[in-house]
Amino acid sequence: MRILITGGAGFIGSHLTDRLLADGHYVTVMDNLITGNLANIDSHRADPRFEFIHHNVSNHIHMIGPLDWVIHLASPASPVDYLELPIQTMKVNSLGTHNTLGLAKAKSCKYLLASTSEVYGDPEVHPQSESYWGCVNPIGPRGVYDESKRFAEALTVAYNQKHGLDTRIVRIFNCYGPRLRVNDGRVVSNFISQALSGRELTIYGEGKQTRSFQYVSDLIEGFIRLMAVDYHEPVNLGNPVEFTVLELAQLVKQLTGAKSQVVFEPLPVDDPRRRLPDISRARKLLDWSPQVDLKSGLEKTISWFSQQLDCLARQI
Repeated sequence: MRILITGGAGFIGSHLTDRLLADGHYVTVMDNLITGNLANIDSHRADPRFEFIHHNVSNHIHMIGPLDWVIHLASPASPVDYLELPIQTMKVNSLGTHNTLGLAKAKSCKYLLASTSEVYGDPEVHPQSESYWGCVNPIGPRGVYDESKRFAEALTVAYNQKHGLDTRIVRIFNCYGPRLRVNDGRVVSNFISQALSGRELTIYGEGKQTRSFQYVSDLIEGFIRLMAVDYHEPVNLGNPVEFTVLELAQLVKQLTGAKSQVVFEPLPVDDPRRRLPDISRARKLLDWSPQVDLKSGLEKTISWFSQQLDCLARQI
């Protein structure tokens, strides 16, 4: 198949690119590199089945030739990024979603939207199933991401119902692994980079808020399986094992051997207190569940971060 991945030079997009090329497909990555990194896809530049297009999908997209899939991953995803880039975040999840859906309609191909657990906001239901509508503050600082993703889902459903477009929607829960940016700002990358650098580990609030953490290879497997079934409603992909942020910090300290102290800062506005996916739908529909436990995944991620920090140190 010939597949377009928007945001394909980012963390998740580059891993999906790896998998699809390994499976024998043709992959075009489209990315404006606002948070993506060409280093993530450099290993494919000589592959005749790979193409890179530097383009902002919030603008009109023109592609020559047929397509089998459009996979829309492009968007800042870290709170650090979307708080710094609020307008760009809203545009890529509204205009960018509209443009990519329009392209899929013009090419008569299938479409997959990468949505997020952030559509659930600070949930009042636990764990969160796809039937839960969420508890989101539309004018809070996180609203630029949360609401634009909710809009992207609504627009994708509209294209499916109005135009008969063959669509998929993935709601991604916390994902980690190699290629997370060292300064990404999310909790796993923060803790690992702080621990490896001998700095204090920063916890916001009391550290009692919970998250679930899925390793990137599990997420990519879920993508592949969802692409293979005919199903148009959202599907949660995440790890149904719950950890407090403080427990994560202690595990990172243990695995890195860091002597770092833990410091506590005020909790950001609208930070979710609990976040845990109900993956019953993915289990039944896709026969999917995470295979990589947190300790094993963190060990692989820490090894990658260590190499990156060593490289940065040599450049200074």
